[in-house]
Amino acid sequence: MRDRSIACVLMVLAGACGVPLAASAQLAISANDAKVKLVDGKVEVQKSPPADTVSIIDMRSSPPKVLAELDVPNSEVGPPLNVAISPKEDIALVTSNQRIDPNDAGETVADDKVTVIDLTLVKPGLLRRIGTAVGVAKGTPAAPKVLATLQAGRGAAGVSINRAGTLALVANRNEGTVSVFTINGRTVTPAGSVKVGDEKSGPSHVVFAPDGKTALVTRDADHRIVVLSIDGSKVEATNREISAGLRPYAIDIARKGEIAVVGNIGAGAGDADTISVIDLRLNPPRVVNTVTVGQTPEGLKISPDGRFVAVTVNNGSNKAPSSPFFNNNALLQIWARNGVQLTKAAELPIGHWCQGIAWSSNSKTLLVQCMVEQEISVIRFSGLTGRSLQKVGSIKIKGGPAGIRTAEP
Repeated sequence: MRDRSIACVLMVLAGACGVPLAASAQLAISANDAKVKLVDGKVEVQKSPPADTVSIIDMRSSPPKVLAELDVPNSEVGPPLNVAISPKEDIALVTSNQRIDPNDAGETVADDKVTVIDLTLVKPGLLRRIGTAVGVAKGTPAAPKVLATLQAGRGAAGVSINRAGTLALVANRNEGTVSVFTINGRTVTPAGSVKVGDEKSGPSHVVFAPDGKTALVTRDADHRIVVLSIDGSKVEATNREISAGLRPYAIDIARKGEIAVVGNIGAGAGDADTISVIDLRLNPPRVVNTVTVGQTPEGLKISPDGRFVAVTVNNGSNKAPSSPFFNNNALLQIWARNGVQLTKAAELPIGHWCQGIAWSSNSKTLLVQCMVEQEISVIRFSGLTGRSLQKVGSIKIKGGPAGIRTAEP
């Protein structure tokens, strides 16, 4: 009888043995950099820091709660999009852009790691049901685990998985390439790389179009966005390069694929920076609208319903208090979208040196990362009635939360 129960454990993920699956959670994963802190406007490596971590968060819980934590190398360098979750929420990929220099513990050097995380047993209720099937005590904690540690290129930064769950791309900031990985279930396999610029061009983030046939790569060092063509696992750079603004960084594509929005983080010299709308229906695609948001739009994400764009604007909160450009808070901005037009709908002061954003699947709740506070703020957004933003909770994090993602809608 026990053998049959164990067999059920192995089959339950497929819904066999009469053990019902729990309702699907919406998972968000926060990548937390414990190596560095902001000291008087400068990023400093900590002495004997604890390990970097990831926090796996249930966004359908009210309030959202951490289900599990795991030691995984990562970095605050690069757009706060160094996490990708497969469409079925069975694996996650986390990149690491920087590691502590083995020859100088006070400095960092480029890293190339991509960690593959098994999320199979993390969903709320699922592990409890499996435990019941084999006599394991209720309340056993969820058990994510590292399946593999792979190599991308130097300075591995933004990462995305296509909607078919069969291909992943990683932007490599320190070598001008995008790494390609094939995915078969929970097995991730390196499949080469494609050159998208010279080694100093700074590829930062890469995002798939919904049909998986094209992707966009931001190059923040030479102010270009490269269009990639994709055929199966064959990825090539086209000759189309888009000019959006100064230092394009984070980028996202709307669910239906008609537009992309990119954050242009600028020179960090106190000037107001921008976000731009790219019309992907045009041939060739091009920037058709740009709006000013303030100093350093670090994180950016389009809502699952496609109606809003959320932006974290550092607003000088990461500068020294003595700087004339310092402000004592960052900003969360929500921009309402009408076609290719953007209108500011709401704004909320948040913490300091703030990073990534994740939307709930119903476009009503956001998770917003702030490094100095080592906190993820839970923000409620009323998109239809007054378009207001309200902080309704917070999640304390070990280390600085520096990248966050959900499965793409």
